[in-house]
Amino acid sequence: MASAKDIQGAVFQNATATFLARVEDSSGAQLTQADVSAVRYTVSEIDNECGDQPPTVVGHENVALSKTDVVFDTLQTDSTWTADAIGYNFRHELDVSQHEAFTKVGQVYQVRFEVTPTAGQKIVFRFRVRCI
Repeated sequence: MASAKDIQGAVFQNATATFLARVEDSSGAQLTQADVSAVRYTVSEIDNECGDQPPTVVGHENVALSKTDVVFDTLQTDSTWTADAIGYNFRHELDVSQHEAFTKVGQVYQVRFEVTPTAGQKIVFRFRVRCI
């Protein structure tokens, strides 16, 4: 079993960010659109003193995403993916046109994605980004 860990990064203040990941199911198979029934995300401000429930960012709490917009059926290996030569199958560009997400320089944010598969357990992966 792989260890759970946040994907680290940085974001610019009052700007969007694009989140890329290679998502697999519990058997290690690459996730495809047919495997997904729902995708949601939440952005939270991380505060070491807030306990288990960090404050969420207005307009970015439990937002539904279209699986056809964020999940690819084949691994993508374009220049935006620099982690390895294998590629990614999940891409989401955070929409900040209505609600800014990263407003405080120096603040650490968590961007949490939750994928509900058509069968099996929910898949959760998170990004931990510092606003610069």
